[in-house]
Amino acid sequence: MIRSMTGFGKASGEFEGKKITIEIKSLNSKTNDSKLRLPSSYRDKELLVRNAVASKLERGKIDISVSIENIEAITNTSINNKLAGEYYKQLKELSDRIGEDGNFLEMVIKMPGVLESSSHEAIPEEWTFILELLEKAIIEINTFRADEGRQLEIDLVKRLDNIEENLKSVQEIAPKRVDAKREKLIARFKENSDDFETLDQNRFEQELIFYLEKLDITEEEVRLNSHLDYFRKTMNLETAQGKKLGFISQEMGREINTIGSKANHAEMQKHVVQMKDELEKIKEQVLNIL
Repeated sequence: MIRSMTGFGKASGEFEGKKITIEIKSLNSKTNDSKLRLPSSYRDKELLVRNAVASKLERGKIDISVSIENIEAITNTSINNKLAGEYYKQLKELSDRIGEDGNFLEMVIKMPGVLESSSHEAIPEEWTFILELLEKAIIEINTFRADEGRQLEIDLVKRLDNIEENLKSVQEIAPKRVDAKREKLIARFKENSDDFETLDQNRFEQELIFYLEKLDITEEEVRLNSHLDYFRKTMNLETAQGKKLGFISQEMGREINTIGSKANHAEMQKHVVQMKDELEKIKEQVLNIL
């Protein structure tokens, strides 16, 4: 079963007057590259969150965000009365000196350090609630990845079928191409040799066969068909197989390139080009497979 590395999952809930939201986004990456944003009160839990996500999402460029906000009329902000008084006193003195009035209280509130926020205190029950939300977000992103994977699989199967059809066309052309080449070589040799009939025909046939064998693509056809079959079987495995599919596509490319180098036939070369084009699209898709 194919799963994409691209995904999004979100879970939110309320706990004792606070709204807690967890978002997980992922993109393709060769390794597990995670970025985590946690409230300061839970910084000591960072490794635990990273490990929990990595074990379920395996790899990808993963962005995890945990946010907490008050939804009730509760505030953790207090006023530094001493500092506010000093600001007010200085502003009043300045006003009297220059003869300008102003709303000193509004000005004081905006001055640095006047409003102080007490830190959010972490409690075990809240952390348990966060872990439950994290699990929900992970389930959601994995569902997203599975849905994306099904779309990837449909596209990959179409590409594999196209390669297979072009390979069949190549297999039909290949024997005719060799026969035509053989007749052409014999005709050309006769034209340029006055004593063709006196040649050692057995030796001539051996040399001709040796030359034509260089055009034979039977082994490449067999191996490419085998790789196509292996690619399909690997897609159906339950475990993540993105890297393996990448290796198989590389092997497919080697066989297609070898067929192309041996083609020596315009129509056959067209099918090789079409196979290369389909394979490049497969390689692009494989990069996004878990």
